Amino acid sequence: MIVTVAPETSFIFLMMFCRLGTMIMLMPALGEIIIPARIKLVVALALTAVMMPLVGDAYEGLPSTPLLLTWLVASEFMVGLLIGAAARLLMSATQVAGTIIAFQTGLAFAQNVDPTQGIQSALVGSFMAMLAVTMIFVTDLHHLLIAVMYDSYTLFKPGAALPLGDFVQLVTGIVSGMFKLGVQLAAPFIVFGLVFYMGLGILSRLMPQLQVFFIALPANILLGFVLFMVLIGVMMSWFLGYFEETIIQFTA
Repeated sequence: MIVTVAPETSFIFLMMFCRLGTMIMLMPALGEIIIPARIKLVVALALTAVMMPLVGDAYEGLPSTPLLLTWLVASEFMVGLLIGAAARLLMSATQVAGTIIAFQTGLAFAQNVDPTQGIQSALVGSFMAMLAVTMIFVTDLHHLLIAVMYDSYTLFKPGAALPLGDFVQLVTGIVSGMFKLGVQLAAPFIVFGLVFYMGLGILSRLMPQLQVFFIALPANILLGFVLFMVLIGVMMSWFLGYFEETIIQFTA
């Protein structure tokens, strides 16, 4: 038996794979660096096959010229790149917060390779990034990411002009909001650091013979861990709320 696939069907599948595959390679939870590329490829192919009957009608058929085909491929890639990168930027808020917390608790030199970002970062930031990915799966927010992939065909029609100005404005807002959220998450530790080191400064003036910082460094780390243990639940809930509020902007 000979199985044939219509050229239109192959074209639609490849165009959808170009957009969805780019999103999956960049989106948090689904496209982490620690996930092997083969698994990402399988997930992208599976989602493309599942969504093809749902959104395949958004494509008008085979392009008439190679130039039009090139434009369609480039636009599909750009949509996937911009949405995936915008979602990926949200995860950097945990790195900002973790770096600030590490500086305030004396753990800035404790660094390792962050498996979610592929870069060397403070140990606290790596832990928060991994915890954020775990919480996204636990709270089923990865379903929202899949909904974004589906709704992208409603917001950004294949072959239509891309609203690059709106994309730039949105990404700028996400970057500024990411830094703002990171500082807000670490705000209790900033206050803790100011009060703690101010107290050490006053104590060192009152007792010059005492090695204040040598004695207080273990206390700083201990109090930092206790404060982190108390606040980690609130911090991650705040992050997940911001993540959901931002990602939902890409839904129809």
